[in-house]
This record gives sequence, C-alpha cells and structure tokens, in this order.
Amino acid sequence: MAKHSSESWKQDHPSTLFGNSVQRADRAVKQAMSHPQEIALEHAFNSIEHAENAYQNALNYNEHLDMVEQHKEQLETVKQQLDEVEGILEEH
Repeated sequence: MAKHSSESWKQDHPSTLFGNSVQRADRAVKQAMSHPQEIALEHAFNSIEHAENAYQNALNYNEHLDMVEQHKEQLETVKQQLDEVEGILEEH
C-alpha cells in the first residue's frame, strides 16, 4: 500500500480526514469522561479543534457533503459531551 504525504492525502480526501478527526475527538472525549483530568480535557479540546479545522477543509472542497454533515452532527454531540465533562471537573 502506497503511503501518501500528509498534505496530498488531506487534499485528496478531505471528507475522510474530517471523519477520522471526529472519531479521534470522540475517543478523546470518552477518555476525558472516564478520567476527568485537566490533561485529558486539553487533549479532547485539541482534538475537537483539529476536527473543526478538518470540517472547514472538507467544506472548502465541497466533497461528499452528506457524509460531512453526518460527521458534523457527531462532532456537535462530542462537543456537548466535553462541555458536560468540563462542568463535572469544575464542580470538584
């Protein structure tokens, strides 16, 4: 299997990059939910920020917008979960 450079892969598959970014953000938030510590929250916030950048890239390429919208909905759910974890951490 041929390896792609990071830049060309992002340009060739922006909707896939976005989907993968949302999955990573989801895992990071789940980690923060099970271990609500500052470093886990920071990692989750960074993952969400990366996913939001990938979303903008996918929109710019106007590719597979139906899948992009599904991933965007999932990203919104992940962001809500992170807000809940952040609230729990602030209470303690």
